[in-house]
Amino acid sequence: MRGDHVTIFVVSLLLLPQLSHGGDGGGKDDREFTGVHGQLSGIIIPGFASTQLRAWSILDCPYSPLDFNPLDLVWLDTTKLLSAVNCWLKCIMLDPYNQTDHPECKSRPDSGLSAITELDPGYITGPLSSVWKEWVKWCIEFGIEANAIIAVPYDWRLSPAKLEERDLYFHKLKLTFETALKLRGGPSLVFAHSLGNNVFRYFLEWLKLEIAPKNYIKWLDDHIHAYFAVGAPLLGATETVKATLSGSTFGLPVSEGTARLMFNSFGSSLWMMPFSKHCRTENVYLKHFSGVHKKGHHAYICDDHEFKVNYSGWPTNIINIEVPSIRGDEAYPSMIGAAQVNLSDMEYGFPTQLSFSAREVSDGTFFRSIADYDPDSQRLLHQLEESYQGDPVLNPLTPWDRPPLKNIFCIYGVDLKTEVGYYFAPSGKPYPDNWILTDIIYELEGSLYSRSGNLVEGNPAATSGDDTVAYHSLSWCKNWLGPKVNITRTPQSEHDGSDVQVHLDVEHQPEMDIIPNMTRSPRVKYITYYEDSESVPGKRTAVWEIDKANHRNIVRSPALMRELWLEMWHDIHPDKMSKFVTKATRGPLRNDDCYWDYGKARCAWPEHCEYRYLFGDVHLGQSCRLKNSSADLLLHYV
Repeated sequence: MRGDHVTIFVVSLLLLPQLSHGGDGGGKDDREFTGVHGQLSGIIIPGFASTQLRAWSILDCPYSPLDFNPLDLVWLDTTKLLSAVNCWLKCIMLDPYNQTDHPECKSRPDSGLSAITELDPGYITGPLSSVWKEWVKWCIEFGIEANAIIAVPYDWRLSPAKLEERDLYFHKLKLTFETALKLRGGPSLVFAHSLGNNVFRYFLEWLKLEIAPKNYIKWLDDHIHAYFAVGAPLLGATETVKATLSGSTFGLPVSEGTARLMFNSFGSSLWMMPFSKHCRTENVYLKHFSGVHKKGHHAYICDDHEFKVNYSGWPTNIINIEVPSIRGDEAYPSMIGAAQVNLSDMEYGFPTQLSFSAREVSDGTFFRSIADYDPDSQRLLHQLEESYQGDPVLNPLTPWDRPPLKNIFCIYGVDLKTEVGYYFAPSGKPYPDNWILTDIIYELEGSLYSRSGNLVEGNPAATSGDDTVAYHSLSWCKNWLGPKVNITRTPQSEHDGSDVQVHLDVEHQPEMDIIPNMTRSPRVKYITYYEDSESVPGKRTAVWEIDKANHRNIVRSPALMRELWLEMWHDIHPDKMSKFVTKATRGPLRNDDCYWDYGKARCAWPEHCEYRYLFGDVHLGQSCRLKNSSADLLLHYV
């Protein structure tokens, strides 16, 4: 996925004076954690393309002054990428069949917080490759202790089973949670972004097979207080299909063909493929304990809705592709044979256009259909069957039911132009550039458009996605809400409550979207909160839709970070009076939230901010600072 920075972040809240034990937590379950806030701990698990990879080999690069030595940056070192691209590719690519390293070079993930803050540190490249740097700065500003956040990077190129097989990743993750509990004395808060949600889902299923069934829920309650799913591609992302067929450069100075070769060598390339919400596999958990569990292809079963609705429930078909009239090697000539094979339109004859739904992508029908025209199809089909359909723990390309955690917050951006379908045709060029993208279908404002701006028929959602993941996939977590939902819409910026809209006890039907009948000001960006009014005792679920929040940058959104702090502060307070933090007003919480109001010639929010010049301030806004501490201000949100 474009800029798909995939991350699980378990945050620690140590920002306020010590709270005492006591209080019933607003009538919550007795098992609900309401102890000392200093006991909460944090773990950061970066995801796809958001962790530094370092060389673990010595590689001499001919015709280049730059070689690769142990611990040299591979992902991401743009200098070596530009000067020695062939060497760089040896270090970054994997064998597509067994996911092993190149014989001459191998890379491994870096460790520590520095591995996830900036991928390519430098005066120019650092800000451009920043991932979690701003978030860490927020943590420091609110007084979080250094040992409360533990970074656990992993090799984002591997499929889930290979992560465990090669690196024992999920064993280490389990130990990390247990160490955090022993070190801090309390559970963790899980913050997952994009593919990181898929990683966390796999961990929960792996854990279910790892520990005794009677201890599974207790382990989760003891170690995980809340789970924040941000930008989760719960039903996959269509941009993955584009990357497998024509390449996605991620903004790097490489050709799309080179990017395609690199992406398709990763076992994780199929982890984000779109799939149908109506199709599932056999219950691996029950088979495991019945004694018949073994690795192999699990039956893919679809309900009647799959064959009654169009496009597997998605807005449109994921792929529409023209296949040439010739087959075999002539359909994708090698670089050597390209000069001898002239693939003109006349030789192609009349191409046939094939269309494929999300189900036909995830079950392998698409790759089998183009196997005669594309050499990568066999490799991708092998990965699909070996690493996903035959995974002994979970087929990740199936819909996710609500995990059995106490508190879940699903957060994503909406109302941005998002790709939902593609048209491909043969390019007449050698592999890997043998396909050309001829058209793109976008969703925007409840309609579907082609790249030229023409309206397209289909099943558009009420709104659009976050520029990378379609709304259909992001909003799947609304199915985790209870039968009655409270809906609140507020401005993203600080506000006095005059533009807050509330609908209480809205009926929620399973697998049906909830569309609030609320007004919008065209110049205001809103957050819409969907929160359980009725739910399973001891469980809470909330969905936050953030207007115009880009998929990659949502984790750096000040509005999101503010809401997370407020929700967690409310959660840990022993005197809280409601299930969720109040949305009535929002005032500044940090000095950075104060600014100069030129119209009134004073600092904005005078009840919270004051003008206080300090040496080094270069403009009036920098001299606007909080009157009281953040701890005092947070008391307004109990």
